[in-house]
Amino acid sequence: MNTKGIVPRTWRRLKRVLLVMFIAHLLYLILLRWVNPPITITMISNWFGLLGTDKKFHKTWADYDEISQHSKLAVLASEDQLFPDHNGFDFKSIEKAMKHNQKSKKIRGASTISQQVAKNVFLWQGRSWLRKGLEVYFTFMIEKLWGKQRILEMYLNVAQMGDGIYGIEAASQQYYQKSAASLNREQAAMIAACLPNPVKYTVSPPARITAWRQRRILQQMRFLAGDPDISALVSGK
Repeated sequence: MNTKGIVPRTWRRLKRVLLVMFIAHLLYLILLRWVNPPITITMISNWFGLLGTDKKFHKTWADYDEISQHSKLAVLASEDQLFPDHNGFDFKSIEKAMKHNQKSKKIRGASTISQQVAKNVFLWQGRSWLRKGLEVYFTFMIEKLWGKQRILEMYLNVAQMGDGIYGIEAASQQYYQKSAASLNREQAAMIAACLPNPVKYTVSPPARITAWRQRRILQQMRFLAGDPDISALVSGK
């Protein structure tokens, strides 16, 4: 048996497989600039978790112009106020979170909307250096390939907004029996208030912490409304 020949052949085949995988994932990344993802790993995991319960899985896509401007502003106020200005990473918030986590057992995150989209669309939930490294890579790629409006549109459609509820359209229908385009400021802020923990921070009926966060978000929305970069992004101009 010629072991010397097996190793080079195996290595050549492995390189071809890796090259095909890289090209395939790159094409998928580019395709998602215009095509909506049918489902994500997080959604599949949640769907399996609902099996055997009386809860249902809800997911409905809404295009950017079918989403209320209040909802866009609310999630920016809640999750990432520097979203139009950074390149996918808020390094000051990351530094603050690292200092906080060194002193406290309660972990504080510092993920931007771009990082959350990278995690929710391409990866799995959980904490590991491998997942974090992949999150950095995919965040960099979508910032370069998609642009801010597409990233925000994706976030509003794949983010979990309740137990088994994904996307602003599904949340609007479940909580207020109306389309995402029809949400008012208070309703948009209430849904955005659940985002850090959409199972614990219930919207209907609103948990005390959800109502408290809604008031904070409404206040931040008033401050951010005059920012030209945020106004342009929210209006889709």
